[in-house]
Amino acid sequence: MIDKLHDNTMAQIDTEFGVKSSSIIREWSGQVQPALVASFVFLFCLEACLWVRNLRLKRRLPGPFAWPVVGNAMQLGQMPHITLAKLTKKYGNVYQIRLGCSDIVVLNGDRAIRQALIQHSTEFAGRPNFVSFQAVSGGKSMTFGNYSKQWKMHRKIAQSTIRAFSSANSQTKKAFEQQIVAEATELVEIFLKLSAHDKHFNPAHELTVAAANVICALCFGKRYGHDDVEFRALLRRIDKFGETVGAGSLVDVMPWLQSFPNPVRTMFKSFKIMNQDLFGFVQHKVEEHRETFDPEVTRDMSDAIISGIKSANDSRLTRDSAEGMVTDLIGAGLDTISTALHWILLLLAKYPEIQTKLHELIDKVVGRDRLPSVDDRGNLTYLDAFIYETMRFTSFVPMTIPHSTTSEVTIEGLHIPKDTVIFINQWSINHDPLMWKDPHIFDPSRFLDEKGSLDKDLSNNVMIFSAGKRRCIGNQIAKVEIFLFFAILLHQCSIEKLASEDLSLNCTYGLTLKPLDYKITAKLRGELLINQ
Repeated sequence: MIDKLHDNTMAQIDTEFGVKSSSIIREWSGQVQPALVASFVFLFCLEACLWVRNLRLKRRLPGPFAWPVVGNAMQLGQMPHITLAKLTKKYGNVYQIRLGCSDIVVLNGDRAIRQALIQHSTEFAGRPNFVSFQAVSGGKSMTFGNYSKQWKMHRKIAQSTIRAFSSANSQTKKAFEQQIVAEATELVEIFLKLSAHDKHFNPAHELTVAAANVICALCFGKRYGHDDVEFRALLRRIDKFGETVGAGSLVDVMPWLQSFPNPVRTMFKSFKIMNQDLFGFVQHKVEEHRETFDPEVTRDMSDAIISGIKSANDSRLTRDSAEGMVTDLIGAGLDTISTALHWILLLLAKYPEIQTKLHELIDKVVGRDRLPSVDDRGNLTYLDAFIYETMRFTSFVPMTIPHSTTSEVTIEGLHIPKDTVIFINQWSINHDPLMWKDPHIFDPSRFLDEKGSLDKDLSNNVMIFSAGKRRCIGNQIAKVEIFLFFAILLHQCSIEKLASEDLSLNCTYGLTLKPLDYKITAKLRGELLINQ
C-alpha cells in the first residue's frame, strides 16, 4: 500500500514539474571535442581498474551500480532531487552513489535527515573541498567554508549582526521593515508600468533587483535603481551562481575536466569571473566603510561586521573576513528571497480562486486605506499558510549545499566514514506522502488547524533553510521579508496570467529551482498607496 502510494505520488509529480535542462545535462550538450573523447577513453580504462580493485577492498553502502569514470552522473536525469527520492524505494533513505571520482552518501526523508543534521550536527557540519566552493567570496566564505574554530567565530559575528538589524533592537528592526516596504511599493509601481495597456511581463529580474536592494541597504546603507545598468548586469551574472554550486555539479566531482577545452571548463571559468566581480564589488564597498568607520556609530551590517572582527581580536579573522561575510549575506539574501517571490507570483496567477480568498482576507484585516505591516501577520494566517505551502510544494531549495562528515558517524544503522560527501535531499521531506496528504497538490489550507490558526508543528516540518549547525542564519529575516513583499503586492495588485495560457511548473535545476519564463500582468486594486 505504501509503495503504491509512493509510486502514484511520484508519477503525479513527474507530470507537474519539469525542467528546461539540468546543470549536468546542459554541461554535456553541444559538440564534444576529440580531446575530450580521447581523455575520456583513457580515464575510463584507468578508472575501471581502480573500480574493480575498490569493489573488492571497500565496503559500500547500499546504492545503485556506478559506472567507471562517470559513476551515476548520467542516471540523475534533469531533476536529480526527484531521482534520488525515487531510489529510496529500492535502497532506503540512506544510500551511496558515485559521481565522477567522488563517493557520495545521500540522505532522504525526515527521520534520517533530522537525525543527521540535528542529533549529529557537528559530525555533518563539514563542507567538501570542492573547487567551486573555493572560488566563492575569495575563499573566505562562511557558507561554503569548512567547519573549524574560524568558521564558528565567523558565524557568531554574522548571527549577532543579523539579530541587531532584525530583532534585537526595535529601532533597527523598524528601519529594516521600512526598507522592505519602500522596495515593495516601488515594485508595485514598476509592475503597474510594465502592465500598462494590458501588457504581460516576466517579473524575474525586477524581483531580483528588489531583493538585492533590501540586502544592499542592510549591508551598505545604499540601494540601487531598477534602471542602474551596471547593477542589473551584475545581478544577471549572479543569477547563474546556483547552476555551478548545486548538488551534482560536474566540475566538483570531475575536477580533471578543467584540464582541457570542454563545456564544463568554460562554464566554470565564467563562474569564477562572476565571483571575482561580486567579491570586487563588495570589497570596494567594505573598504569605503573602513575609511569612514566610527566605532560609536553603526550605520549598517558592514559596520557591525567590521566592529565585530575588531572586538574579537582573533588572529584567525583576517582583513578579508569582513568581505567574505558580507558577500555571503548578499548571496543568501538575494537568491532565496527573489526565488520565493517568483514562485509566489506564479502560483497566485495559476490559482485565481486562492488569490481571491487572500484578497478578501487582507481587505478584512488591513482595509484599503493603509498598507499591510508585520504587525498584521498574526491575523493573516492564510497568507502565511500560502507562503509555507509555496516552500513545501515547490521545494525551491531542493538539496542543501553539499555537506561532508567531520568524523565517523552512524545513521539508521549504516556507518559513514569521515570526510564523506553528503547530499541532503530536502525535497524528499517536503513531498513525503507519509507526512503530507496528497503532496502533489497545492493546498495552503493544510497548514491551518480547525480554528484557522497556523499549525506550527506542521509548518516546522517544512525544510527549505536546512537545519542544525548549517541552518541558514537569516531564515527569520527571510520569512519577514517574503511576508511583507507578498502582503503589499497582494494588497495593491491582482496578478493575472494570459487567459489562453495554463501556467506550467517547469523549472531550471540548480542550487534553487527557478520557474521557466512565464508572463503575468498586474492590475491595481483601488487606490495606489505609497510608502508611509
